[in-house]
Amino acid sequence: MQSVQHFIAGLLDLGRTRFELFGTELREELARLATAVVGGLAVLVLAALGLGFSGFALVLYVSEENRLAAVMGVAVFFFLAAVAVGLMLRRMAEAKPRAFDATIAELQRDLTAIRQ
Repeated sequence: MQSVQHFIAGLLDLGRTRFELFGTELREELARLATAVVGGLAVLVLAALGLGFSGFALVLYVSEENRLAAVMGVAVFFFLAAVAVGLMLRRMAEAKPRAFDATIAELQRDLTAIRQ
């Protein structure tokens, strides 16, 4: 009976440790996500302002008879830049490591040890 109690206590302690690891990883993932969102928004706003003013300046710089072509060129540039950024974000999302890898690995090791 006492060995069963020790076994159950060991399992509970092991579970508590794994849940603490899970909580730590969850906080890390949330912090990383918040940083990425805030940083991404700041980059987007600043880049949009910079590109918008640059395009506006370019359109004003060219002569009046070439302004339509300049506006079309700026629009095509913005469209191509949006496609490039979208492809880059897609590649980054696919390359991201799986969340909670350490917790899953530890649980797998525990399961293997229990089965032996």
